[in-house]
Amino acid sequence: VLSGTVNREALAVVAASGDARLGWFVSDMLRFATSGEDEKALVAAFRRLSGVDVRDDASSDGSAWRSVTDHLIAWDLPAPPGYRERKGRLFLALEPRWKPFFADAGSDIDWRLTSWGGVLINDRPAGDREPCPRSCIPALDDPALTPAAEGDWYPDERTVFGVVVGEEAVAFPQNVMEVHEMVNITVGGRRLGIPYCTLCGSAQAYFLDAVPEDVAPPVLRTSGLLSRSNKVMYDLRTRSVLDTFTGRALSGPLREARVTLEQATVVTGSWGEWKKAHPGTRIVAEDGGIGREYDDDPLGGRDDDGPIFPVGDVDPRLPVQAAVVGVVPPGGEPVAFAVDAAQAALSDGREVSAGGVEVVADAGGLRARTRDGKELPAHQAFWFAWSQFHPGTRLWTRPG
Repeated sequence: VLSGTVNREALAVVAASGDARLGWFVSDMLRFATSGEDEKALVAAFRRLSGVDVRDDASSDGSAWRSVTDHLIAWDLPAPPGYRERKGRLFLALEPRWKPFFADAGSDIDWRLTSWGGVLINDRPAGDREPCPRSCIPALDDPALTPAAEGDWYPDERTVFGVVVGEEAVAFPQNVMEVHEMVNITVGGRRLGIPYCTLCGSAQAYFLDAVPEDVAPPVLRTSGLLSRSNKVMYDLRTRSVLDTFTGRALSGPLREARVTLEQATVVTGSWGEWKKAHPGTRIVAEDGGIGREYDDDPLGGRDDDGPIFPVGDVDPRLPVQAAVVGVVPPGGEPVAFAVDAAQAALSDGREVSAGGVEVVADAGGLRARTRDGKELPAHQAFWFAWSQFHPGTRLWTRPG
């Protein structure tokens, strides 16, 4: 496929097999054959395998790959024998540096749901501040911070992702995070990794120093791969893949050590409200400390019309990209709070709680805590992402 030609004889064998599981191979090839006769041949093969014609699927915006993959995810068909190895050969032809991920036969990575995000792996050394020499998303390591009084370059109404550890508060401007999607930084004496999945509307914070004594603190990087439209992150030191949404190690030495990163709360709010609520806060410097200029809107509204990568069926209780704040209380079931409804209720002086969790206002965003006031790690995300990584989640949409 990457050479520009689909092997039609091999494709005919796949189509004639009657094994719908082979649709996963068709999906993988469609990721790279997005137009022309090859795409038509792959769509025809999928139609023969599944009985579904995706050519007129309006929900996919004309992308046969998205439509095919959405169907496969919804059907939850198992992978065919040898799937990881065959998929690996295809993907490694594009990016050989993904080899440690595919080589781990014991990993918990669901390769059916793993796709290419359109960029290559970021494997730059920790602290490297030069632009990516290849097509990758460059992490920002230990960015320069400035006091709130020197943060007037960032408009008060613009979004920040706020983190408080101990007595230290730091704001991460959305436009900076849209460029880097990953920050490794020390806040309040703790080492944090902060991935931002633009596709999921989700900034999260993980304590990198809360790992077993014989495990070095991870250095987080963006792999260039996606899982159900969620970025796939990995540890630069061990080449271990971690689930970006849950912090659980899925492959490599970190999986063998049973590492699950502990989360900290990230508040999604406005810069003006954040610095008012946290007057001692600092904010990432205008140039990130690396001499870079950041556009006000680097993505240009890319995700305004919904997911641009396959996600399968979405829990219908909320619109796909409705904003929720999610929390997983210790020993409890995941809870999501619809942001707009929660903020309206709090503005009216009402209590917002569900499943032993209540949310309170902070800097234009929301925090979660137990009923006796103990803070619970929480973050904002699009509904499709939260509900797919936490299926069956409890959902709060209104008081009473």
